[in-house]
Amino acid sequence: MLGAQQSPSGGTPVLPSFGFTQEQVACVCEVLQQAGNMDRLGRFLWSLPACEKLHNNESVLKAKAMVAFHRGNFKELYRILESHQFSVHNHAKLQALWLKAHYVEAEKMRGRPLGAVGKYRVRRKFPLPRTIWDGEETSYCFKEKSRSVLRDWYAHNPYPSPREKRELAEATGLTTTQVSNWFKNRRQRDRAAEHKDGGGGSSPRSKGLGAGTSTVSALDSSSCESLDAPDIPHTTSNLTHTGLNTGYPLEASDSLLHHYHSL
Repeated sequence: MLGAQQSPSGGTPVLPSFGFTQEQVACVCEVLQQAGNMDRLGRFLWSLPACEKLHNNESVLKAKAMVAFHRGNFKELYRILESHQFSVHNHAKLQALWLKAHYVEAEKMRGRPLGAVGKYRVRRKFPLPRTIWDGEETSYCFKEKSRSVLRDWYAHNPYPSPREKRELAEATGLTTTQVSNWFKNRRQRDRAAEHKDGGGGSSPRSKGLGAGTSTVSALDSSSCESLDAPDIPHTTSNLTHTGLNTGYPLEASDSLLHHYHSL
């Protein structure tokens, strides 16, 4: 493997015959991912020198996973995700790649789109590797502790205000949109259950902590098959705009930008 030379500023070593530091390479990977330009990102990765430390950089590994998914090379995607321990802030994005790849393979095998139950069975058959998962029980990418907070709130107020939704989002680590969708879906399921049981048109708000409790509990017990998370985008360009916490600036040096623009 090639070594590295100390940069003139005394910072991260410059990669020989390449002229850029590892931080700069990682920055370009992040910029191209955010731009959704997987073809250019693939060419940029191909141009990197054979430096083991560089190719084990997490931003580079994440970029390789994105390109593998984009090209439909799921075997390589799984290999990357299973053989490297990734930081927690990258878990959500990489979990989305893992799940979507398995969904696509299952759909091709069955010759039809997967429904909620089909996706649930795929998730059970292909659990998330511990390299991109902290081990906590999940439900459609909602951690159990997050769902517990939402259930507790729903029990006394199924219609949180915008301010309360923001507070719930901060408390659970979810987005405000995810919180809003959870409450909307839960109210719809409660209304459907009430209609089925002949309970009339009473709303979740009127039920409060009383008769509605058993209905809520029953829905919780079967939610793994009756609820599904929003579909994971087929294209990586949408995936790259969520959950970013890279620590890298969105702008690289002029010379480095010129390099990958010429690819």
